Amino acid sequence: MTIRLAHISDIHFGGENAQAVAAATDYVNAGGFDLVVVTGDLTRYAEVEEFHRAAAWLEQIQAPRLVTPGNHDAPYLAWAERIFAPFRRYEHAIGPAAAQAHLGGGFAVRGLNTARGAQPRINWSKGQISRRQVAAAVEWFEDSHPACVRIVACHHPLTEMIGGPMTARVWGGEAAARDFAEAGVDLVLSGHIHAPFTWPYPFADGKTYAVGAGTLSIRERGTPASFNVVEIEDAAIRVAAMGWTGSHYEANRTWSLDRRRPNAAAGS
Repeated sequence: MTIRLAHISDIHFGGENAQAVAAATDYVNAGGFDLVVVTGDLTRYAEVEEFHRAAAWLEQIQAPRLVTPGNHDAPYLAWAERIFAPFRRYEHAIGPAAAQAHLGGGFAVRGLNTARGAQPRINWSKGQISRRQVAAAVEWFEDSHPACVRIVACHHPLTEMIGGPMTARVWGGEAAARDFAEAGVDLVLSGHIHAPFTWPYPFADGKTYAVGAGTLSIRERGTPASFNVVEIEDAAIRVAAMGWTGSHYEANRTWSLDRRRPNAAAGS
């Protein structure tokens, strides 16, 4: 059995690449995906109209979906709201911000919010993940079927992409990556940096992989608008970054990742 996921991130409605978004929607709806995972930054400035457009787009997706917020989904201009109720608009239009879950079809996905409305550093757009968030996710995986593929979805990469166009600098990120690796998580899906990538975390058995999606906005950072297609089989995980050519999507980067043996201990 092959598990097929579409991994989309950083659409930034209000500054989206309209043609790329429309073509991605058609591609996903024709692709027979088991789940569409959207890892944040649905909007540009978290304006109400941008959320309306994001919600209308999500309604067009015919597959099951899991959506987690990003730093752009907290208001940029409404300072008081950003500090005291940063994800109120998101939750009104999209759904729960703190955590999301999907279980079924042989895989389990836990969505976590690594964005914050405010934090004690100048660049509040960077990420945070708490030990409590990680522990709750690990406990949830342990309660799901032991043979499930385990996937975490969040906006910020927990560890930095080597040579990436920007940083995430997630407070608590390296400890979270280690804990997820030791818990046998297979994939950690993220966005934020607007460039696709994969790499193994250097923890446990080395078979927990970070997977980043590009952007469907006009804010490209050296790579074309894109999203990921993830296919998971018994022995391997295949990731294809589907790049927008201006008329259609084609795979412009592909990776084949060795999968740990089902039911094998992460530290073995």
